[in-house]
Amino acid sequence: MAAAQDGDTVKIHYTGTLGDGSVFDSSSGRDPLEFQVGSGQVIPGFDTAVRGLEVGAKKTSTIPAGEAYGQHQEQMVVDIPKTELPAELSPQVGQTLQATDGSGNPVALQVTAVADETITVDGNHPLAGKDLTFEIELVEIA
Repeated sequence: MAAAQDGDTVKIHYTGTLGDGSVFDSSSGRDPLEFQVGSGQVIPGFDTAVRGLEVGAKKTSTIPAGEAYGQHQEQMVVDIPKTELPAELSPQVGQTLQATDGSGNPVALQVTAVADETITVDGNHPLAGKDLTFEIELVEIA
């Protein structure tokens, strides 16, 4: 039986958990995730975990933060004066705001604090700095 390798399109079922056991994502109840191995469509550690699996095989793999969403970068946490926000915006902690970077690309910012004159936003991916554990089942190699 063939094993998944770079260039193969695969379909997998997965459940992703954090160090405390909480589930952050799962394909349970949905169609399997389909992607091309080695193409950069998924985090690097996930590609690595799928390589070599045969159809029907199951595996649990812990992916360190550096091979997932990277380390938390403190320079991506910034204070923004409320005067720079749209007048109709009433920011709340936990809210996600959309901004653009210097190249015009969209960036998601999580509001982490709201003060009288400023808000604090975090541009890191919500899973940055976290090791991720995935239970993976290879369903199909297309």
